[in-house]
Amino acid sequence: MFLKKYLSGDKAESVDERFLKLSHRIPIIDTHNDFPYLLRVQLHNKVNELDFNSHLTSNTDLPKLKEGHVGVQFFSVYIECKDGGDFLYTDFNQINSAVRDTLEQIDVTKRLVAKHFKDMKFVNSSKEAMETYQNEKKIAITLGVEGLHQCDLSLAVVRIYYELGVRYITLTHNCDNPFAMAASSIPYREKDFGLTEYGVECVHEMNRLGMMVDLSHVSYQTMLDVLNVTEAPVIFSHSSVYKLTPHERNVRDDVLLKLKENGGVIQINFCPAFITSGDVDEEGNSIATISDAINHVSYVIDLIGWDHVGFGSDFDGIPGTPRGLEDVSKYPDLVKSIWSKYDATEEQIAKLMGLNTLRVWSECERISEVKKGHKCIEAQWSDRLWEFPTWAKTAMPEIYPGSKQIYDKSTKWIDGDDLIKK
Repeated sequence: MFLKKYLSGDKAESVDERFLKLSHRIPIIDTHNDFPYLLRVQLHNKVNELDFNSHLTSNTDLPKLKEGHVGVQFFSVYIECKDGGDFLYTDFNQINSAVRDTLEQIDVTKRLVAKHFKDMKFVNSSKEAMETYQNEKKIAITLGVEGLHQCDLSLAVVRIYYELGVRYITLTHNCDNPFAMAASSIPYREKDFGLTEYGVECVHEMNRLGMMVDLSHVSYQTMLDVLNVTEAPVIFSHSSVYKLTPHERNVRDDVLLKLKENGGVIQINFCPAFITSGDVDEEGNSIATISDAINHVSYVIDLIGWDHVGFGSDFDGIPGTPRGLEDVSKYPDLVKSIWSKYDATEEQIAKLMGLNTLRVWSECERISEVKKGHKCIEAQWSDRLWEFPTWAKTAMPEIYPGSKQIYDKSTKWIDGDDLIKK
């Protein structure tokens, strides 16, 4: 019904004309843009005086988004792994600022959107995203968290992020965590341990919430494990094809075939290192062109079909961009090139532009609705350190007889002097 309602182009028209008409009805969706991290690093999140509706030197600004016909933008609220420089660290009980910092990124993104309310709107559902683009003629903005290290061991934080508008979480970034192993760790670990038992619980809780599970950055075994346990379709928010560019950040054919069975989507990343086969410039940086991005999109189409591919640029989070895909304004060139290459139907191009992503988002919401009566998962990391001052044990009332004894032996009790010393 949706396709019949919105797809009505005349095949006798040129690709340029057909794209222009289609893009008025169907948004281009980019599932991964790191512009909020630039705000953090360069402006310390002070955006009151920033004119986002001007031509900035970053890959992203409001004029470029409009020129690129981007209708739904997932901004990444990325915070780096709090590993002290050791990306193989395993002391996950370290006190860190990841949750605070993530909340600041959610805040600055929402403030930027609110400042430009005539052109952008923060949305919370797939339906609202489409209505915002089609009816209000605004760019729909939502969020992704780039790594469960940003949840600091806790499923409670996952739930709160969902309440704040986050709609996908990447299971790892470039560091392992109590939930899963990262792709970046593969050369340094004896074994790819994949998804942990706690990670399984996290995937199920994300399914219950309607939070999309993102498999970019995770190890090969983690990809397989998640696809075996998830009850909802998954995404790769910014990954490319391993067969074309053998990098652990990319996705192997057997995983792509499982992704098709799952109903999920791989959003192709434009980072030159992930879409080329080794060409570098004088400084050793990977060189890529728009043709490389087209090749990765085409590979997915040819292997698993038009229903499972989209765009996850990684703009403003990568050191360089492909020639011809320098910023978000270049999306029309990419879409039209693929359209011409395949002499594709409007329906196929609409799926690539954004309907695949909306379908997965909507299906995750539907599964969440089915699970509405289910209790939240209260699982906790088995090695989590719980410590409290001794007065919380000795001077406070019991909830019910014997409640103080339940976790007494597994709690670290700290007397007042030790607490002061800390």
